[in-house]
Amino acid sequence: MNTEMIRAAEARIGGALRRTPMLWAPGLDAIAGRRVWVKAECLQVTGSFKARGGWSAVSALAPEVRARGVLAISSGNHAQGVAYAAREHGVQAVIVMPRDAPRAKVAGTAALGAEIVTYDRLRDSREAIGARLAEERGMTLILPYDAPEVIAGQGTVGLEIARQAREAGIGAADVLVCCGGGGLSAGGAVAQAAPAPPPGVGPGGPARFDDTARSLASGRRESNARLSGSICDAILTPSPGALTFPILQRLAGPGLCVTDAEARAAMAAAFAHLRLVLEPGGAVALAAALFRSDAVDGEAVIAVASGGNVDPGLYCEALAGDLP
Repeated sequence: MNTEMIRAAEARIGGALRRTPMLWAPGLDAIAGRRVWVKAECLQVTGSFKARGGWSAVSALAPEVRARGVLAISSGNHAQGVAYAAREHGVQAVIVMPRDAPRAKVAGTAALGAEIVTYDRLRDSREAIGARLAEERGMTLILPYDAPEVIAGQGTVGLEIARQAREAGIGAADVLVCCGGGGLSAGGAVAQAAPAPPPGVGPGGPARFDDTARSLASGRRESNARLSGSICDAILTPSPGALTFPILQRLAGPGLCVTDAEARAAMAAAFAHLRLVLEPGGAVALAAALFRSDAVDGEAVIAVASGGNVDPGLYCEALAGDLP
């Protein structure tokens, strides 16, 4: 993985996706005790950064391979990213989703024309289901993070951050990224390793599902004992990816963890101060920026708000608490 691959992915994406804004509000600065910028990937097409990796992977396929269709395994955001790219390229998409996936993500995926195949998280092997369908239908399986073209697509967020930081006159800043399997964190780290500010990436995840933080501390890929039990469904993965983890070891800062309560508070803060809608997993980096001041050294921090596909009921619960 290198910056040339990320720039090639950016060229393929072209104008198909959005250059999302990097926003600032004095109220967030007051909470964090430093300048906080928010890279609003929740405003991306399909509501999350996953549209970048989906488009990068689908567009990189040879036309005759792409014509046979694509398949993805996802709880929702990667599903929508691949489904959108498939629809825009005029090919079929099949998405394997857990039965307990958020309704908003299931509905969004179906609205993009994808065929949805469900499975039980506790009883079924999603990998086995995906492999069987790919073989039966001759489709290409697009992994959610452990695929070079997906990582390259997610890395375009890092290219945009570097440009926007220069435009805003940000000389240096810690970059905090919501992290599940590590595609966004790894791609962003590679993009920002080039001689352009801001330096460094801090991958953030939910407490009790801190596989990335533990892996970076131990120097080997650690696994979570469970795959459910947090509202941050978008970033609950068994362990860091085999491709992403070596990149994070080389280029990323220490892993950060926040509680579900802090994720909810960050969702409320994003609404109160920026009028942004965030899902819990998409609010983890902002939660770390606001409530983990000891983990941020500099005077400025850039938090990637990675997604906004949240069920209305859960969102209302988050806003019903005291607004920070």
